[in-house]
Order: sequence, then structure tokens, then C-alpha cells
Amino acid sequence: MSEFDYARVFYLVLLGGAVVLWFFAQNRDSLGKVTQQAMVWALIFVGVIAAVGLWGDIRNTVMPGQAVVAEGGRIELPRAADGHYYLTADVNGEAIRFVVDTGASQIVLTKADARKAGLNTDDLAFVGRAYTANGEVRTAPVRLERVAVGPLVDEDVRAVVNEGELDQSLLGMEYLQRYSSVEITNGTLVLTR
Repeated sequence: MSEFDYARVFYLVLLGGAVVLWFFAQNRDSLGKVTQQAMVWALIFVGVIAAVGLWGDIRNTVMPGQAVVAEGGRIELPRAADGHYYLTADVNGEAIRFVVDTGASQIVLTKADARKAGLNTDDLAFVGRAYTANGEVRTAPVRLERVAVGPLVDEDVRAVVNEGELDQSLLGMEYLQRYSSVEITNGTLVLTR
């Protein structure tokens, strides 16, 4: 820490101490009740800090990840809390999270995910058209060198990059047709090769 940081910490401690002393001086007639309320607020503060620190574990419990079973080329995707099925695939060496979308005809990448996968989005030709629930958007055809989900690897995969505002990349029917079976059982989407 620099001298400036020490000065700021000292100032904040001094200011906090002055506020606490003023508070106790103003409420000296009922210190027992004030102490009890201070303890309740301290516990609430500690609880919030603990919840923030454990948020990753809580999120993984509420929204479980995918299970890739290598035997028989089977992928199991639990339904997320929002009702969708998500699949994380290794695209050109980068992990990209997709919404499994049977209403999409192709793999559709957001611009951000396309850049993450090593595609230069500035050089793309947005000559295609896609019709979405939000209207027509332009798309650019691309080829993905490698798409892997666990031990299942596909090479030279066709996809498109969406020029519009898309929150999540989509895994459409052209990719899903690579599986011999796509079924939903007890809230789990099962893809089998």
C-alpha cells in the first residue's frame, strides 16, 4: 500500500470511530438496546458478505452444469431455472456457452463469442438474413475449425454470426442433427451420438 492508501484508511477509520462514538453518546441512556440493534446489523452485514462470497457455489447448486458421459457418446443437460437448456462447447479452443434452440436452424454466435473463438468480426460479410422473434437480422456465414463437447469433436462446422443484439449464442438444428437421438426426459435434455 502506498502512503496515500494508508492516509485514506486512517481517515476512514477515524471517521467511522467518530460516528460510532457519536451514536453511543446520543443513546447512552439505552445502551443495552443500542448494543442489541448493533449486533443485529453486524450479523446482517456478515450474512450479506457470506452470501456474496458463496454466490458461485449457490449459483452452481441452483443452476447445475452439463454432464458429459463419454460412454456411448451421451450428453445430459439439466433444465436451467429459466426453463432453457445450456451447453458449453469448446469452439476453436475457447469455452462458449450456448442455448440449445430447436427453433434456430444453425449455430448462431454473438459477435462477442465469435471474437472469443478467434474470428475477426470486422472482416465478416453480413450478407445473410435471419428472421427472429424480434424481426429480421443480418448474419455472416463462418466456419468453425473445431467444436468439441467432452470427447465428441466436430471439425469444419458451419455457423453464422449475428449482427444484431443477441444475448446468448444459439445451438440450432444443423448441429443437433449430428446426434442420432435428441430427447427430453424428466427435465433433462439427452443428446446421443
